[in-house]
Amino acid sequence: MSHPVPGSSPASAPARRSVLRGSLAASAALALGGAGLAAPAFALSGRPRAAWGVQTGDVTASSGLVWVRSDRPARMIVETSATESFRRARRHHGPLLGAGTDFTGTTALRGLPAGEQIHYRVTLADPDDPRRTGEPVTGTFRTAPDRRRDGVRFLWSGDVAGQGWGINPDVGGFRAYDEMRRLDPDFFLCSGDAIYADGVIEPSVTLPDGRVWRNVTTPEKAKVAETLAEYRGNFRYNLLDHNIRAFNARVPSIVQWDDHEVRNNWYPGQILDDPRYAEKDVDVLAARAARAFGEYTPVSTLHVPGGHGGRVHRVVRYGPLLDVFVLDMRSYRNPNSPNRQADDTTGILGAEQLAWLKRELAASTAVWKVLAADMPIGLVVPDGAADFEAIAQGDPGAPLGRELQIAELLRFVKHRRITGTLWLTADVHHTSAQHYAPERAAFGDFAPFWEFVTGPLAAGAFPASALDGTFGPDRVFVRAPERGNLSPMESPSYFGEVDIDGHSGDLTVRLRAEGGKVLFSKVLRPGRVGQ
Repeated sequence: MSHPVPGSSPASAPARRSVLRGSLAASAALALGGAGLAAPAFALSGRPRAAWGVQTGDVTASSGLVWVRSDRPARMIVETSATESFRRARRHHGPLLGAGTDFTGTTALRGLPAGEQIHYRVTLADPDDPRRTGEPVTGTFRTAPDRRRDGVRFLWSGDVAGQGWGINPDVGGFRAYDEMRRLDPDFFLCSGDAIYADGVIEPSVTLPDGRVWRNVTTPEKAKVAETLAEYRGNFRYNLLDHNIRAFNARVPSIVQWDDHEVRNNWYPGQILDDPRYAEKDVDVLAARAARAFGEYTPVSTLHVPGGHGGRVHRVVRYGPLLDVFVLDMRSYRNPNSPNRQADDTTGILGAEQLAWLKRELAASTAVWKVLAADMPIGLVVPDGAADFEAIAQGDPGAPLGRELQIAELLRFVKHRRITGTLWLTADVHHTSAQHYAPERAAFGDFAPFWEFVTGPLAAGAFPASALDGTFGPDRVFVRAPERGNLSPMESPSYFGEVDIDGHSGDLTVRLRAEGGKVLFSKVLRPGRVGQ
């Protein structure tokens, strides 16, 4: 069965919904406003279409990345302008989009003005006849400021289409994205689990109270992803949602990955004992997933088409107030285990990434240094009965296992007197704020710091994780359900907001719930080693 393609004419939705409801094609059409099954003039004339929308990523004061997907071979052309009328537009020549990258492509924009609203439009041209072009798709974003007084405000969260909770047309799809778009942030930090490649989406799920959750379905979401085509299909699934496409067109992203981009709790070298998988070698699966991630995500460090030879960890410098250190706690970790070894140089980051992080933190001149982590530090995340998935393992004593690497990093930050660090993450499907302090800790050679957790955006909600006392966490706020895997009908989406004032330099973190409610707020002062 062919994959449904989103359209761009929401006004035509009601009539088509009444006709198409009930079939697999109708299920996708509902999420797309129904227009995906229309045959506009551009499609009939054989011109390339950019029906999956546009995205921007890794925006700095002078650069950014623009992403698009075509429905056939095409040349990507991007124009940028200071105005929506595209007067004095500047043209950026992009790549030739073909089957080798699933018709996706990213164009780097350079030499942009700092702190300005950039309007862009993407045109796809027939590679054999450049005069035959598709209908342009437009978007906008703000470049990072080059002046401190301009301030910075961004959002973060993760966990999309997990635990079987997919795009539900009855509730308007992934509505949290519409709420985040209306907040008009400078950018969005996706803290991992942007897809659930191991998460099957059934047509419907009956809730404990008898209500029925209906999902848009696609062939690629009917089983766990193993092939490159199936991983690609997982990324396309999320783009069926009109809220995500509208969000992507207005808000640039900084994207990292965690486990569900490949499969639950994966680590390098793992051999699966899971009957759902014909391919048991996780390294093979991870390579396919990384290629799809590189094709469908505008990430600056994945230099080669398909993501080969690239990396996820990087620093995105967002003006004088902020550096975002994007960590990769997947690609270099050691196997999940009881995590109580007394010597551990690999840890969760790997020795090379840890050395890189130390260098970049020491060199940073930004007022605030956000450590964007895939997973929390002091929250216990089990993997089965005896192993552990994250850093903590429930032993409140001196650092062991992966905690040793984090202790080394925290010690480095303290002794180099690096100011303005805070940790942001998602992963555990509830929202909380933890303050870590040496006077409460078994390991005391570090400066106090904060860790803020949020999510899920569109997945099952779960009870609060237990705390590990090694680094002295105090959970000053938590919002979590009492039972596991609550649907988005039963528990709201969670996301966080970071607002850095350009005059005082104060950083305010707000933990938000869908519906406009601020659950918790904390103001941090600049220039302090710990607070």
